[in-house]
Amino acid sequence: MNVLGIIASGVAALFITVALAKGARRAALRLHAPDEPGGRAPRAATLRRAGGATVVLGVGTAAGGALWLGAADDSAGSVAGLLAGAGIVAALGLVHDLKPFRAALLLPVQTAAAVLVVCLAGLSPAAGVLAVLWIVLVTNAFALLDHADGLLTTVGLVTAAGLLACAALGGDSALTLLPATLVAGLAGFLLHNWHPARLRLGASGAQFTGFALAASGALIQEAAPSGRAAWAALPVLATVALADTALVLISRRRAARSLLRDTDDHIAHRLRRVRVTVPGAAVLLGLWAAVPVTTATLVYAELLHPAFLLLPPAGSVAAVFVLLRIPAYTPPRTAPSRTASRRTTAPTTGGAAIPSAAPAPGAAGPAPGKGAPSGTARTAAGHPTVPPPPTGRSAAGVAAERS
Repeated sequence: MNVLGIIASGVAALFITVALAKGARRAALRLHAPDEPGGRAPRAATLRRAGGATVVLGVGTAAGGALWLGAADDSAGSVAGLLAGAGIVAALGLVHDLKPFRAALLLPVQTAAAVLVVCLAGLSPAAGVLAVLWIVLVTNAFALLDHADGLLTTVGLVTAAGLLACAALGGDSALTLLPATLVAGLAGFLLHNWHPARLRLGASGAQFTGFALAASGALIQEAAPSGRAAWAALPVLATVALADTALVLISRRRAARSLLRDTDDHIAHRLRRVRVTVPGAAVLLGLWAAVPVTTATLVYAELLHPAFLLLPPAGSVAAVFVLLRIPAYTPPRTAPSRTASRRTTAPTTGGAAIPSAAPAPGAAGPAPGKGAPSGTARTAAGHPTVPPPPTGRSAAGVAAERS
């Protein structure tokens, strides 16, 4: 596949994705119901959540059209299997967006799609097993990044650009097709996914993006020349996604929480707790992803020594330990004891507490067992005072009338 064909496929994916995303956004706005609680109709929220289908259609149409025109040459089977597997997981993800079900049910379908890719690519049994495990792991790791506006789109865009560069350096131009169209499709979708997001990738777009990146990396690694350090360079591209997954698993294990129940304990959630904005978190993770992607690409091009590949994972491990210090779960509230509440509770009038009157200087307290009823005022000599008459007249006026 020549360079012009790659550029044409990328441009087609960009325009198709932008057009479909714009149409989906307009449809969601027409379904907007301001008189309902929350200001949005359920169908509009579902359409926004399933916005990743526009990326699937844009990238799939452009890549499929290039395959139909014979652009993949001898690697048509591998690219077709990759595209078919990504389409399978995207279709199941779309079903999950429309009618959510247990996320564990995605694993068998992801495994079957990965086996399809491996079989059509003609990998050996040992390499095929490792590729299937890698594809399933990285697919779910990237899908977990879809927890903030623009986050997965930005990291996926940077990672796809690295895969595109590695495929071009490897000499197999057919394997550049899907990374090139994925870069263009994610760039077009980012216009609507940036904060505040009008559309989300959802399970469909997230599964498609993760699967396409993982499977493309496995095939590029298999087709790489023997002299290149592809076995170590390409896995480094998924450093950020794997770091987020490790952070989530460690924190939930420490807190004795369910590993499969998604909560606000990802990287972007912890960055929000230290006052990093949503766009700032997307930019930070995009820069974080750019470091291992650049390093792996330079090592793959034999411009850096393979020892430099140890730096991005080591830095990511240190970042995970730092992020673990940021609290992710709210501690449970403890109810105050009855004794403490009785001691601290005072009678109120109109919502304000009434302080108890302090005894006068030199005043003696009531004798034991002969005290006056609670709340009775006393003079300095200890005698109870006489309240004024209910008419509101003063005591002097009453004495004058009696005399």
